[in-house]
Amino acid sequence: MSDKKRVLSCIQPTGNLHLGNYFGAVKNWVDLQEQYECFYGIVDYHAMTMPYNTKKLRTQTWDLIVDLVSTGLKPENIFIQSLVPEHAELGWIFNCFAAVGRVSNMTQYKDKSQQNKKDGFISVGLFDYPVLQAADILIYKADFVPVGDDQDQHLELTREIADRFNHSVGKEYFILPQTLHTKTPRIKSPADPTRKMSKSAGEKHVIGVFEEEARIRKQIKSAVTDTGDTPEGEMSAGVGNLFELLKAANANDYEQLMSSYHAGDLKYSELKESTAEALVSLTSTFIENKKNILDNKKELKYQIKQSSAEIRKVAQQTLSEVKELVGLMNVKF
Repeated sequence: MSDKKRVLSCIQPTGNLHLGNYFGAVKNWVDLQEQYECFYGIVDYHAMTMPYNTKKLRTQTWDLIVDLVSTGLKPENIFIQSLVPEHAELGWIFNCFAAVGRVSNMTQYKDKSQQNKKDGFISVGLFDYPVLQAADILIYKADFVPVGDDQDQHLELTREIADRFNHSVGKEYFILPQTLHTKTPRIKSPADPTRKMSKSAGEKHVIGVFEEEARIRKQIKSAVTDTGDTPEGEMSAGVGNLFELLKAANANDYEQLMSSYHAGDLKYSELKESTAEALVSLTSTFIENKKNILDNKKELKYQIKQSSAEIRKVAQQTLSEVKELVGLMNVKF
């Protein structure tokens, strides 16, 4: 393992990547690989906390890995959570250091349980997943966790669990992981720029990372520019979203078009054309990468199983030490 500071981040295998995922998280993960020792987890245990298709979960896991590697993640930095069962065992131990009241107040639990209410079933797993998330982070003794604003609460809980554990065993065993804030664009739906890009909102609200060129151009061409309620003198949410996409894709004409906007002579058709061109240029590289990977998918699967086994060694060591500290029996590995 490296002497670099360690970064841990995870993603659920719940569908194909879209540009909101890529610009909001994945691009940042790719860049972080150059500066830190990075562990990126495909958390399939977490994917079970909401209704899902048991026959598709394994396929979705491998599909997501192909997508991530196609966009620049290194296979040696990726692990599959269910190939590292120590996560679940440490999660149970942490249940004994997590307060019920604190966990029940997690915002995402409240939001997701509302989504499940119509089915009349809310699983204990959904309630408890922030504790497993704490285990995901602490089992690797991560120094930093790149998170969005909606995840700050989870990292606070992780630090609380680590602190309570340390106090209980009388030793500063776990370091308290820090939030790694990096500036990432907030990509909105092209059809409704007041809401974030999300698969759950429907196809017209999402642009896939591996989308066909014609569909990207069509979605950008039809993107909403003005909802009619923009205060005078302010940039509309739709125009702002197009500029956000343009800047995120590192388009050469971003500054020129922004100058035209401030000068009052920007043509929205020109902005849309430039945005579409920049996105097509970016995604065409990913599509070509993906084609090459799929031609040799068996090799990628082997690499990920090997990387999961290597990363698991860190988890095994941590769990062994934790069990010694809390008085549990240990199986030597």
